[in-house]
Amino acid sequence: MRDEIRSNLIRKLELGETLFPGIVGYDDSVVPHLVSALLSRHHLILLGLRGQAKSRILRDLARFLDDEVPAIAGCEINDSPYEPICRACRDRLAEMGDRTPIGWLNRSQRYVEKLATPDVTIADIIGDLDPIRAARASLNLSNELVIHYGLLPRAHRGIFTINELPDLAPKIQVGLFNILQEGDVQIKGFPIRLPLDVLMAFTANPEDYTARGKIITPLKDRIGSEIRTHYPQTLDQAVAITRQEAWTERCNDGRVIIPEFLREIVDDIAIQARKDRRVDKRSGVSQRLPISVLENVVSNAERRTIGEREGRIVPRIADIYASIPAMTGKLELEYEGEMKGADHVARELVRAAIELAFRRHCGADDFKQVVAWFDNGGFIKLPDTTAGREALVALGRIDGLIEKTAILGISPADDASLRVSAGEFILEGLAATSKIGRTEERGFHATTERRPEVGKEQVGPTKRHLN
Repeated sequence: MRDEIRSNLIRKLELGETLFPGIVGYDDSVVPHLVSALLSRHHLILLGLRGQAKSRILRDLARFLDDEVPAIAGCEINDSPYEPICRACRDRLAEMGDRTPIGWLNRSQRYVEKLATPDVTIADIIGDLDPIRAARASLNLSNELVIHYGLLPRAHRGIFTINELPDLAPKIQVGLFNILQEGDVQIKGFPIRLPLDVLMAFTANPEDYTARGKIITPLKDRIGSEIRTHYPQTLDQAVAITRQEAWTERCNDGRVIIPEFLREIVDDIAIQARKDRRVDKRSGVSQRLPISVLENVVSNAERRTIGEREGRIVPRIADIYASIPAMTGKLELEYEGEMKGADHVARELVRAAIELAFRRHCGADDFKQVVAWFDNGGFIKLPDTTAGREALVALGRIDGLIEKTAILGISPADDASLRVSAGEFILEGLAATSKIGRTEERGFHATTERRPEVGKEQVGPTKRHLN
């Protein structure tokens, strides 16, 4: 079976096919190691922190299997009609010969996956006696036909994977020794040998070894290749993964428009979190964080669009702040972070990501006119529920702001909500770089903390939104 995978892999390499479609950022690191392991016919393990596509890669291994293979119909372990290994199939072939019914297995039926949990038993993985089967067939318990096969024998002629291997009890890990080295298993003391034809692959989080268990040394020694995964190494890779995985196309008519700078901010939040001393490095920050955040961002924009009966769904920076609940549950904090609170840490990560995006897109431009408007007493408050039309009127009162959105590729002909999103990004960027001030209620003002006097008219979308 591993020769089958090897030959199919070689054919794909010769044709220049994409080996792992949908896997971004591993072309020069993980994929070459995977190819070498498969060409070497190795059992393998993927080591990496959470959210690094380990399980997805293992499931993609089934792409290297043949489309279909013949098997003896009704066999629990997908026995080959040419070389059956179980007693029942050998008896059927001896009795029926060429009349033995044959079925066909597609590649999805030849992939077996198990999540390691503390309650997994050796019977689940290898097999056990079935006394009910013995009683119904009036068989002695010493008869091979009373064996109930576990998941591993049922993966015969296929791929068997275990996720989170350290969670598997040590005595269960011992049960995998034979299949990895000698290629056979023994069930409940039966004096039989099942020479299983299987590729075994595992995943593990290296930082969980001491917290939840460990991979015993003899088992690690029998695994042919240990391959390390990693988080996206560039912002472009992170954005590409999130664009691919996040459910953002809610409509088929192109109503959802996500500005590129907003996509970058969402992914930069995860990148900054992985560097932040208040976030536990051993736990990691999953790539699921920006995926969940972007989905929430679009949903918050969708809620506003429905309420205000607008045509386009265009997220803003305010929608990122509204999506903080999608971040806090995915951040494992150190002591310092716990003291400040997950919500506070998440807000600071958002501000840091905004600052990076602002310097990247707008760092070379001059915003003196905009800053001067605030220094002269200007104040604006932009709740995330403000309609695009109202917000555009309010932003238009700020000297030079709407004109500056051109540096983001926004033109006067663009949708009002898109221009508002760009204008709000510039205000948030100026606040993040300390050019203007900002309140937690999203009120923008001069850095000198000059606020409008009580009783005077304040600039904003509508009076109900003002302090």
